[in-house]
Amino acid sequence: MHRITWWRRLLAEFLGTALLVTAVVGSGIMAVELSPNDVGLQLLENSVATAFALGALILMFGPVSGAHFNPVVSAADWFLSRRTGTGLTVKGLIGYAAAQTTGAITGSILANLMFGLAPVTFSAKDRAAGHLWLGEVVAVAGLLLLIFALGRSGRAAVAPAAVGAYIGAAYWFTSSTSFANPAVTIGRAFTDTFAGIAPASVPGFVIAQLAGLIIGAGLVLALYPTARPILQGSSS
Repeated sequence: MHRITWWRRLLAEFLGTALLVTAVVGSGIMAVELSPNDVGLQLLENSVATAFALGALILMFGPVSGAHFNPVVSAADWFLSRRTGTGLTVKGLIGYAAAQTTGAITGSILANLMFGLAPVTFSAKDRAAGHLWLGEVVAVAGLLLLIFALGRSGRAAVAPAAVGAYIGAAYWFTSSTSFANPAVTIGRAFTDTFAGIAPASVPGFVIAQLAGLIIGAGLVLALYPTARPILQGSSS
């Protein structure tokens, strides 16, 4: 199989993350418009749209870049594959994280514009609390364990459905509604809508997500120590 050029991989990560955040933010805006008096229904609409969009985006961009869309997935790919040389290099990890973060910000701007809002409306939604950070640790650790368990057991083909299902469910079983993604967290600070997060709350979420990365990678090494080629899909 021919080698995919680096710029195509970065473009896939940028576009995939941008469209993912567009789906998260846009469906949140639409949910509030359609169900203005029912927060539970709003979350259901938001989570279902995100889960389906994520699965579709993994199918769309997975063959090009692996469809990480998430710096913690890229970091885990580098760390877990560094001995075999099958994953990202440090340079690749930096490139992926930059593409994902700029894509996430672009996705928020695009969603704002589609719904007639100002391109950038920084969120006022405070999400700084210990129980929310714990939710992010759980969300990220579970996400990484799922992705790499599938890859290391030869079941990567089901990743689009499995990862979409996990993120859709984690909206409901985590206190934080499962951001589970530093790039997406940063991007969601650029919209003062249902899916937003106040810029001041971003560092706490990102630190919690990095803690989830450490725990998730440790669980992968404990449960699936033998690596196989990875990765047909990834994360929120």
